[in-house]
Amino acid sequence: MNKELFNNPWTILDKETVYDNQWIKVIHHDVLNPSGNKGIYGQVHFKNKAIAIVAVDSDMNTFLVGQYRFPTNSYSWEVPEGGCPYEEEPLEAAKRELEEETGIVAQHWELISNAHLSNSVSDEYGYVFLATGLSQHTAMPEETEQLVVKKLPLNEAFKMVSEGGITDSLSVIAFQKVELLLLKGLLKIA
Repeated sequence: MNKELFNNPWTILDKETVYDNQWIKVIHHDVLNPSGNKGIYGQVHFKNKAIAIVAVDSDMNTFLVGQYRFPTNSYSWEVPEGGCPYEEEPLEAAKRELEEETGIVAQHWELISNAHLSNSVSDEYGYVFLATGLSQHTAMPEETEQLVVKKLPLNEAFKMVSEGGITDSLSVIAFQKVELLLLKGLLKIA
């Protein structure tokens, strides 16, 4: 394969932070694009890794979290998910987020996927965990979260993804990966 295909064809001429808060930083770049012409590029830098959890009980039920999402101005059903500071291990953040949002504690954890979530404009990177061996405790959502937890058969969640009822990218990735692993016989639910 041609090694030149893997070299960075972009040249940054100048960059400026145009917005910065505790979650994201937006950077404006003046660039030379791959054809050598001047252009611009906006980049959203995420200050946390994204974490998603598919929690599955022994009866093959899973748990969705419903909440109103400000950026899309719509209600969204998702797997439990949240942010992980770069200095924290993704598994520890996954355990915290699952209990915080649903009150569920899991005995068994497996990293099943990872992904760039919108690599045309951001560097956000996500990790998907499968959690099994579940026990119910008390949920402790953050003050910015008004959550509804819904328990449903795993197959119904797969159907929601295929019919567009779940559109959050990390949730779609999570359920499609679990369904694929089950179809291939590579996943055993404890």
